Amino acid sequence: MYTIKQASTRTGLGAPLIRAWERRYGVVSPARTASGYRLYDEAELKVLMQMRALVDSGWTASEAARAIGAGEVAVEEASAGPPDGSHPAPSGAPAYRARLIERFVAAAESTSPAETEAVLDEILAAGSFEAVVDDILLPATAALGESWAGGRLSVAGEHAASAAVARRLSAAYQAAGAAGRATVLVGLPPASRHEIGALAFAVALRRLGVGVVYLGPDLPVDAWRDVVRRTRPRAVVVGVVTAADLEAARAVVDAVRVESVELIAVGGAATTLDPALPDGVLVLPSRVVEAAAVVARAVGRRG
Repeated sequence: MYTIKQASTRTGLGAPLIRAWERRYGVVSPARTASGYRLYDEAELKVLMQMRALVDSGWTASEAARAIGAGEVAVEEASAGPPDGSHPAPSGAPAYRARLIERFVAAAESTSPAETEAVLDEILAAGSFEAVVDDILLPATAALGESWAGGRLSVAGEHAASAAVARRLSAAYQAAGAAGRATVLVGLPPASRHEIGALAFAVALRRLGVGVVYLGPDLPVDAWRDVVRRTRPRAVVVGVVTAADLEAARAVVDAVRVESVELIAVGGAATTLDPALPDGVLVLPSRVVEAAAVVARAVGRRG
């Protein structure tokens, strides 16, 4: 029997993707230890490697799961392509990811809402949320800023494309469920408005079954303190996107600390720029899926 970490090493699949395939498609049903940890046997590792081979050869994850479940395919057949004869590029291929990102930015530069929405559809159809968010969706959003800085993208085009991404993330947040009592509060400090990463993190965390309340951008310190007092969450996560957010983020952390929150974490591109974070504040990994897994485990332990 293998833990999910060992299964990840043996199959070459990330642990979040293994869990996503289990949850969404039911391709494996691992045993559980008394503590709730997953254990995989050799047969389940073979199924995961079949899934990987098929997806890498161009099958969608849903097609691969259906074919494996129906006993229609063996691992050596993975190179044959999808059953309908089409050959979409695998979502993990770097060249395919780069082309999607380039097309998304080109659509934004031409201020074409229809094309922007079409490319977003293709991005989100390239795999599970966990499979695309860090490698395609967020890099595509970051590329908008680079295009704007280079003078190729207008402010209106950047706002329109970013708003389209935010709408998709908001829909995914609602669809993920895990509503009810706030276990984790997620938001941005005062004057911070770059919310795509924080919202994507909130989606990923909700998809792990954690109760999340996303507070949005530009939340004043007093509002942070008030919502913590009202909801008594087990964890607070503050996004720190740019260097300009550092001072405000520290003020939020200081305000929340006096309310005896069990876990305070910060995440975002600018967290590595701040050597002055108080002891006990958790700095999250840069990848959204990994950061969500860290917080979910921490909340679970504290629970």
